[in-house]
Amino acid sequence: MEEKKDSVQTKGGKARADKLSPEERSAIARDAAEARWARDGEVERSPKLRADFGSPDRPLKIGDLEIPCYVLNDGRSVITQNGMLTALTMSQGTATKGGPDRLANFAGTKSISPFVSTALREMITSPIRFRSGGQLAYGYEATILPELCDAVLSARQAGALNYQQDHIAKQCEILVRAFARVGIVALVHEATGYQEIRDRDALNQILQLYISEELMKWAQTFPLELYKEIFRLKGWPWNNGRMPQVVGKYTNDLVYSRLAPGILEELQRKNPVTEKGYRKHKHFQYLTREIGHPALTRHIYELLGIARASDSWEKFYRTADRVFPRVNTTLALPFGDEN
Repeated sequence: MEEKKDSVQTKGGKARADKLSPEERSAIARDAAEARWARDGEVERSPKLRADFGSPDRPLKIGDLEIPCYVLNDGRSVITQNGMLTALTMSQGTATKGGPDRLANFAGTKSISPFVSTALREMITSPIRFRSGGQLAYGYEATILPELCDAVLSARQAGALNYQQDHIAKQCEILVRAFARVGIVALVHEATGYQEIRDRDALNQILQLYISEELMKWAQTFPLELYKEIFRLKGWPWNNGRMPQVVGKYTNDLVYSRLAPGILEELQRKNPVTEKGYRKHKHFQYLTREIGHPALTRHIYELLGIARASDSWEKFYRTADRVFPRVNTTLALPFGDEN
């Protein structure tokens, strides 16, 4: 079958398109998008707001996350709906453009809702519609992110969060601390006039640094391999990382009571068990980066080597007792600040 030849009109259209500038093509694309919205009965959803700055290939980078953001023609800084969920490490859920979205559902949950102000709730439930590259987009003012983080952290402090929301609270704490540090740096840059000459990525690099520091507090210091070996030696079936309570006692005895003199007692003082029967933080989060964390890492991996070479729980414990005898003398320890 012969290939269908372009019509004279088609050839003429291609020729005209080739002569257009990129700006003219973008304008035509925007007009076409508005025409489509009008045909679909969505005239009210053809917004006057547009993204004057920002693009999909210029996201805000927070750790390993990439968050689409823009500055609109009215001067507002916005983060897209999906970008907000990404920042909070939340699943997309049933978010749909213009309809009930994941963020609004989250803010309306029983545990979070009491800590969300009326103004914040209205902004979350009424996302901003704007044009970006000829496409309809939805987003929120960027200031909503730290405000929502404050609400989540208030809920956690009141003990209102459920276990499924714990990872979101940890992410909120990381973000709030990092934003506060970058904010003061930005103010100094503005006051001194440095913002006029600084590299466009300077604040983003500072943010990355602070995020990295905060993330270290939540990093998984104890490798799962150590606990898998403990399960093997005890003859327990591996249950996707769910640990019986006795494993915590093994960790205290095999690791913290042998790491340095008095370290376990000091950790228990700094990180006591709450009325609900659990500790708010992991013990290793109180160790200093310079001394405590390197010593802990070395000890854990040496202990892992002993576990792998053992064929019984009793042999493993006897070897650990010989190589890492418990230290009982209380001395000054390499802990971080009280805060």
